[in-house]
Amino acid sequence: MTQRALDSSGGQTPGPGEQPPGNSRTSGNPRQAKIDAGAELDPVHPVDPPPPAHRPEGLTTAEVAERVARGEVNDVPVRSSRSVVEIVRANVFTRFNLIIGVLWVIMLFVAPIQDSLFGFVIVANTGIGIIQEWRAKKTLDSLAVIGEAKPTVRRDGTASEISTSEIVLGDLVELGPGDKVVVDGTVAEADSLEIDESLLTGEADPVIKRAGDQVMSGSFVVAGGGAFTATKVGREAYAAQLAEEASRFTLVHSELRSGISTILKYVTWMMVPTAIGLIISQLVVKDNNFKESVARTVGGIVPMIPEGLVLLTSVAFAIGVVRLGRKQCLVQELPAIEGLARVDVVCLDKTGTLTEGGMDVSEVRPLNGSDEAYVQRVLRAFGSSDPRPNASLQAIIDAYPADGGDGDGGDTAGAGRADGGDAGSWAVTDAMPFSSARKYSGAAFTEADGTASAWLLGAPDVLLSEGDPALKQIERLNEQGLRVLLLARVPGGALDAPGAAAEAVPTALVVLEQRLRPDAGDTLAYFADQNVATKVISGDNAVSVGAVAGKLGLAGAENTLDARRLPSDPDEMATAMERNAVFGRVTPQQKRDMVAALQSRGHTVAMTGDGVNDVLALKDADIGVSMGSGSEATRAVAQIVLLNNSFATLPSVVAEGRRVIGNITRVATLFLTKTVYSVLLAILVVCTQVEYPFLPRHLTLLSTLTIGVPAFFLALAPNKERAQPNFVRRVMRYAIPSGAIAAASTFVTYLLARHHYSGAGALEAETSAATLTLFLVSMYVLAIIARPYTWWRVALVAAMGLGFLIVLVVPWLQDFFALKLVGTVMPWAAVGIAAAAAVLLEFVWRWVGRRFRA
Repeated sequence: MTQRALDSSGGQTPGPGEQPPGNSRTSGNPRQAKIDAGAELDPVHPVDPPPPAHRPEGLTTAEVAERVARGEVNDVPVRSSRSVVEIVRANVFTRFNLIIGVLWVIMLFVAPIQDSLFGFVIVANTGIGIIQEWRAKKTLDSLAVIGEAKPTVRRDGTASEISTSEIVLGDLVELGPGDKVVVDGTVAEADSLEIDESLLTGEADPVIKRAGDQVMSGSFVVAGGGAFTATKVGREAYAAQLAEEASRFTLVHSELRSGISTILKYVTWMMVPTAIGLIISQLVVKDNNFKESVARTVGGIVPMIPEGLVLLTSVAFAIGVVRLGRKQCLVQELPAIEGLARVDVVCLDKTGTLTEGGMDVSEVRPLNGSDEAYVQRVLRAFGSSDPRPNASLQAIIDAYPADGGDGDGGDTAGAGRADGGDAGSWAVTDAMPFSSARKYSGAAFTEADGTASAWLLGAPDVLLSEGDPALKQIERLNEQGLRVLLLARVPGGALDAPGAAAEAVPTALVVLEQRLRPDAGDTLAYFADQNVATKVISGDNAVSVGAVAGKLGLAGAENTLDARRLPSDPDEMATAMERNAVFGRVTPQQKRDMVAALQSRGHTVAMTGDGVNDVLALKDADIGVSMGSGSEATRAVAQIVLLNNSFATLPSVVAEGRRVIGNITRVATLFLTKTVYSVLLAILVVCTQVEYPFLPRHLTLLSTLTIGVPAFFLALAPNKERAQPNFVRRVMRYAIPSGAIAAASTFVTYLLARHHYSGAGALEAETSAATLTLFLVSMYVLAIIARPYTWWRVALVAAMGLGFLIVLVVPWLQDFFALKLVGTVMPWAAVGIAAAAAVLLEFVWRWVGRRFRA
């Protein structure tokens, strides 16, 4: 069974529209029958008033069609990704594409096609970016449809699930625990309905709603049920944009992207004055052929632009989305891939994460001399009191079906049938739905003989006083990882009596066995191996949760703490959080406080959950992860939704994030090394008043072989390195010295060549010698970045070197790229200078790694 909000001992309730097997919303439930008859139930004093003439049936098909024709539809666009037009616009209309586009047009008029190759490279890069993001969009959109919340509306008297965008003005929308209110409306039916409006108002306490009260879009149900009439739909609804913003594929709050933006800003500042100086130097100061001066000026400006860096970042993220999509993982916010890779603390909810959805009743232990057959009758009647049973109550229903039929409770269920199933004649007179703050639920009955009784079912350590003898046997059961509920009788037969819980008389213990997820142990081991601390936070008994965690091999599972003893001071709470691994009896507000306490210590926190009690903590965590079967509210605020409900998918998300961060850091160093040496070469040329050594075709060839092609492979390669902060510093600490060494060695070779060669063809020979040095130095930078070596990385570097060698030896390629080594002295001098530069690079990289740790 799917689990949602916390159950009577900290479990979770089923989601909207998910009816447990063998238990319809009205079967054996007089209270629900009254709702179906149109009765309005007061959530605090649920005394049934005279029912109205009929149950509201909602709009008719004709009325719906009429409203659709008038445009009274909930037409707020809820998208998981950018539109195709936005994708094309974002990839085409960039600042650097504009600069390169203008230079490309100039080169098409003044130089051979070889010097315009850089323009075709930009076109190809832009096309790749558009295709990859479009693929990611298709993946996200298809997953968003699977994970889309589908509210239940009542039309023509029949309840059915529809898309949020199909709701029309006046629709009767049904609500249950975990349902999100998707449009504004007025409550038409209320059965102990409690709604959390904290995402809108900041108030954490649930608000009890009665018939006639207003409900706002963006709030969600924490207890009870009912229905409301839609009064405002579409963009008129209060907080109508909340769902759109929560589900949108965004590119914000990413250290990687903000770091790249910072780098590009600095590059622009360096590029503009340098380019102006180069233009003046080549066109005014030097009296050369005009067209060749223009070509060499453009050749100096184009490599300053790290145009492929933004592309590869987008491609790496987009491919990550597609890869995770294949594993049924919906990434609702793109930086979540990056964010989870930076997480150092994962907070887990036990139920639905470490354990599977269903539970089984293993035994019932009467207390204080209670009659076992009578206890079974009470439990059978209790199952009929809630139209939306949570996981624990569903287990009781399966063991003690209301009709006395076969259940799933084995011997226990068989014992329950011995009394003849007369609990079916018990009438439910009052019901109190489970609340994660209370930790118990309640029901009142008129028994078969007319006697009135009231009962509570919930957490024993909440309902029992300290020192109660039953707590010892409960503790022994908890130590075995079993969940225990207490059935207690309320004196006087009234649930709303003052101090009802404190005065309740213990009657029986209901022992439930939980089903462990087979993959949870391996996932916990993965996080431990990656030095990610795991904290299990549950509403269950701390000892029981610790026993479950211990069975799964969680390190520190014996360090348990009852959250009722947690200090309220944030600093003291943070200390307690760091010292312990398992926390029980945690309230929803405490979950939120615990996340904040960890963040105050500098931790990056991920929170998993699927119930309404997890919403606030999920929203505040750095990364919120929801199960696909979770409530609408949790899916709306989470950045990552595991549609397959498998906790074991998280390592894949972490691995994808580490791949993106680690690889983009690598390739960013490549791109920015080129930017640095291009700017420095331009400055040296301006200062010495010599011709710029390269034509655009030379740097297009070098960029393709030493940066473009290898960067594409390196950006998509596996990478398990733990993500590190300070992206800009980590990149620039290597790019600046590498670029400086490359520029200095290349310019030295160029100056030597100018003194060595003379006469016709001298400039081409000088350029060829300088190009050889720059290529070899750039290749060594690539070789350093490609570490640690694998067979394919070695093959990649070797292939790039082979490509350059082919250009040097094939005559028509020599002519095409204007590269021809003349003589032997300067070519070997160029190799020697490059070798010295490589030694210096190796020393500097090692020194920087020790001296400037990011």
